Amino acid sequence: MLTRRHILGAIGAAGAAGTAMRATRAWAAASLAPRPLVFGHRGASALRPEHTLASYAKAIADGADYVEPDLVPTRDGVLVARHESNIAGTTDVADRPEFAARRRTLVIDGTRETGWFTTDFTLAELKTLRARERLPDVRPQNTRYDGHFDIPTFEEIIDFVAAESAARGRVVGLIPEIKNSTHFHALGHTPEETFLRVIAAHDYTRFAPLEVQSFETTNLRTLRGRVQAVNPQARLMLLMGERQEVPPDLAAQGSRTRFGDLMTPAGLREVRTYADVIGPSNTDLIPRDDTGAWQAPSTLVADAHRAGLLVHSYTCRPENRFLPRQLRNDAGENARNPAGAIAEIRRYLDLGLDGFFTDDPAIGRLALDGP
Repeated sequence: MLTRRHILGAIGAAGAAGTAMRATRAWAAASLAPRPLVFGHRGASALRPEHTLASYAKAIADGADYVEPDLVPTRDGVLVARHESNIAGTTDVADRPEFAARRRTLVIDGTRETGWFTTDFTLAELKTLRARERLPDVRPQNTRYDGHFDIPTFEEIIDFVAAESAARGRVVGLIPEIKNSTHFHALGHTPEETFLRVIAAHDYTRFAPLEVQSFETTNLRTLRGRVQAVNPQARLMLLMGERQEVPPDLAAQGSRTRFGDLMTPAGLREVRTYADVIGPSNTDLIPRDDTGAWQAPSTLVADAHRAGLLVHSYTCRPENRFLPRQLRNDAGENARNPAGAIAEIRRYLDLGLDGFFTDDPAIGRLALDGP
């Protein structure tokens, strides 16, 4: 296991090799936030199977300011934490003969998927399943936890984070994403209404930091003001997909407005009418060429700031395969490279980034707080 001393030693080595390390914590461009935030992406998903209480616990222990539950409904309308409704790759459902007949194909936001879907299971049925590592080839060390944990509900996560906050003496925020809203509405679910009822029913979500994410614009417009009526400090974030893609709700309405259009100065001013934050990918901040090498940075952070929007980007991951080519080492594509990951994060912070999602919050903290 890498200790802080090992990581700091690697940082020094990377600096000697010419990576873009900084010796201070004064970033080149000003963030709009008092201090950039570390978001535990699906918990600490580089170290534990994603969207399990173990993953959230590790993220909090490693210094995440917020933890992220992606929310999808069950057949009986309960919000649970899975990155997508298709649970074929993140649970042991394929090994359960009693559920074999529920394997089917659905079209979700224009993509045809085959597997098992949360909307075909009651909460009681889902609770019989066990979580598995989503990327076993990349993160084989996480497979030792396969079968250990169940699928948590949003309410269980709120209670868990509240308990961790009380035990540690610091408030931990929640940054939930309401997934595939248009798709779930077509199936008869109302995830936004369920979400509002849940956060109103818990003391913790009425005062703790809360930021609600979506790749869709319609539900953010619907939630605008209603979330803040429950929690006055809550923010709304429009997640940004590929520049050429149309947001799913707009596509369903026949619109041709692409995410790239929403990233222009005029588009960002429109986004500001219903959101407080944008969530672009890291490659929207600094594009990469076909070899994975960084190119010149975009102006997206500065443009968003001029529109009055915070920028919280996704996703910083510690393995070589996810890093820009300039920061990879020769240890193999699936090898962890903390020094390269810290250099990557610090380069985004130099652009004025206000917060970032990371699969490894300990590395995120070192990027912010380390030498």
